[in-house]
Amino acid sequence: MKLATLKDGSRDGQLVVVSRDLTLAHYATGIASRLQQVLDDWGFMSPQLQDLYDALNQGRARHAFPFDAAQCMAPLPRAYQWADGSAYLNHVELVRQARNAEVPESFYADPLMYQGGSDDFLGAMDEVPVPSESMGIDFEAEIAVVTGDVKMGASPEQALDGIRLVMLANDVSLRNLIPAELAKGFGFFQSKPATAFSPVAVTLDEIGTAWQDGRVHLRLESTWNGRKVGLCDAGPEMTFHFGQLIAHIAKTRNVRAGSIVGSGTVSNKGVEKDGRMDWPKGYSCIAEKRCIETIQDGAPATEFMKFGDTIKIEMKGLDGKSLFGAIDQEIVMAGEVALANVTRTRRGAKSLTDAEEAAAGLDAEENKDS
Repeated sequence: MKLATLKDGSRDGQLVVVSRDLTLAHYATGIASRLQQVLDDWGFMSPQLQDLYDALNQGRARHAFPFDAAQCMAPLPRAYQWADGSAYLNHVELVRQARNAEVPESFYADPLMYQGGSDDFLGAMDEVPVPSESMGIDFEAEIAVVTGDVKMGASPEQALDGIRLVMLANDVSLRNLIPAELAKGFGFFQSKPATAFSPVAVTLDEIGTAWQDGRVHLRLESTWNGRKVGLCDAGPEMTFHFGQLIAHIAKTRNVRAGSIVGSGTVSNKGVEKDGRMDWPKGYSCIAEKRCIETIQDGAPATEFMKFGDTIKIEMKGLDGKSLFGAIDQEIVMAGEVALANVTRTRRGAKSLTDAEEAAAGLDAEENKDS
């Protein structure tokens, strides 16, 4: 089934069931008003929602109405936990290669992960407010899962059983704030503003056979200012599957229903063409494009996002139709902010790599890589 949350002026919105083709919706009020309620009592409520979903798809739902993604909050508008990984190690390898550095062997055995803010998410078509273009605005196209309860010490296989829903994410990054934050030794904070999620979250059966071994074997499309810049395969090169990411969290604590776990930037390896490396599948974040340019040409050329830029992130199912609906956002200036109060990187840092080197030699991307 497919679930969404519509804006109603409250913090948590109204839960709706959405038809498979994303054209119709039906309030789930008689079953649950909020998605967290369903996650807390999945065994009892999900079969009832499934019955409503079947009726909606069969034209038997009496109070169906047209579905409008612009009216959506994030499927889970606020969550108990948002933990983002870096499951595509090609992203880490590119950053390291751009700096002529090796990837530590431990990165291939132990997932990278950070804990982001979960009190304020953006809807799929909400504007992305940023105080200043100088912060290095970047999109990150990702896949995310929503969990039920997963016990501390769960194995990756057990953790897979705890996945309830899948959705897309735009994990917005302010690249020029990252190095100074990581240099403090406590990780990301101001450099990670509110994350946006796709209009709908879907159960695993909606993905069909494309869901294999904890991975979504479909292509993730990124379109920046109307130009498709990424068509990355999300499955084969995901080094750590979602069960491994969840188990990583559960190593020392319980993971509670309503936790969201992200994949990190979806990334694919390059291929050699005419003696030169090329990345025909594009990129899922600008920072990666800048690393590619550094590898190819010795320096980055692509600038980060500006006010008025748009980013669209979407994934088509096996039937060729939009699976989650699209994240489709515009970057806008936030309310007036005193620049003196904004964390900034060293003056004159011209690229992500320069800024990283400015932060006491700390590589922001190898610590984040999401």
